[in-house]
Amino acid sequence: MSIIKQLEQLGIKAQTDIKQADSGDVLEKLRVGLLGKKGALTSILRGLKELSVEEKREVGGLANRLKGTIEESIATKREALSGGSGGSTIDYTLPGKPHAHGHRHLVTLVMDEFISIFQRMGFEIADGPEIETDHYNFGALNFPDDHPARDEHDTFYVDGGLLLRTHTSNVQIREFEKRTPPVKIIAPGRVFRNESVNARSFCVFHQVEGFLVDENVTFGDLKGALEAFCYEYFEEGVNLRFRPSFFPFTEPSAEVDVQCFLCSGKGCTLCKYEGWLEILGCGMIDPEVFRSVGYDSEKYTGYAFGVGIERMALLKYRINDIRLLYENDARFIRQFR
Repeated sequence: MSIIKQLEQLGIKAQTDIKQADSGDVLEKLRVGLLGKKGALTSILRGLKELSVEEKREVGGLANRLKGTIEESIATKREALSGGSGGSTIDYTLPGKPHAHGHRHLVTLVMDEFISIFQRMGFEIADGPEIETDHYNFGALNFPDDHPARDEHDTFYVDGGLLLRTHTSNVQIREFEKRTPPVKIIAPGRVFRNESVNARSFCVFHQVEGFLVDENVTFGDLKGALEAFCYEYFEEGVNLRFRPSFFPFTEPSAEVDVQCFLCSGKGCTLCKYEGWLEILGCGMIDPEVFRSVGYDSEKYTGYAFGVGIERMALLKYRINDIRLLYENDARFIRQFR
């Protein structure tokens, strides 16, 4: 029997068998038996070597058409067996798969908590630009021209003499220019510093700047406000200490430390084995800052402070590496709903 005749008979038998198939498994076995490496079509085509070139061309074309017809018939039959569902069988009686709901990031949760606490203490909220001029970021805040913070090793500069703000203190100056005392404001936002990335620091982080200007404001008012904030935020006994420090825009100045929660003051890698962690800087606003915005420094006094969101998040939730907040590992993020 010629190869062409064999192919014609194979095609007729294949269509009959495909039509009679009553399940996907039977159809798959039929496909392998017809078109597989050891299938009927392959066996017939082994005789091509005995044909002339013209006969090979004719038989080859017929075989390709037959293969395409069989594949199309099998696909049509498979769809029919599955009820026209595109080749997949769906059991609509099975329970559906639940979809996980998104939630706010831990940094956002802590930021919102800060805002809520300070709002209850009577602070308003203000915002300012992240791309700032030297005047608002440094000059009006009494930074001398040769201050190290102005150096490119500490600050990110962009075109046009602008820079990425290194603190939200720029909002302090902008609000002072628009308002007259009393002024009681917090300025939450993102800030940028050209720092090495490690377990304790990151080049991008978030800060809440706070300031109060009025008559007869004292350092005792500042100390009381910060203690009240820390006691409410940590929701448990917390040990604080105020250390003398220096900032160009405050005088006197202080840094506030909290006893390390990870080691209870005994010393660990997070606190560099000192037992304490700095959480904020603060002080009484320098009269030079008042003069730059036209406030009467003989009449008004005020305080200012800056709190880092990420540092406070690490402390409250016992996290030992700030980089975990920005690696976007879903296993970590899902722990803080």
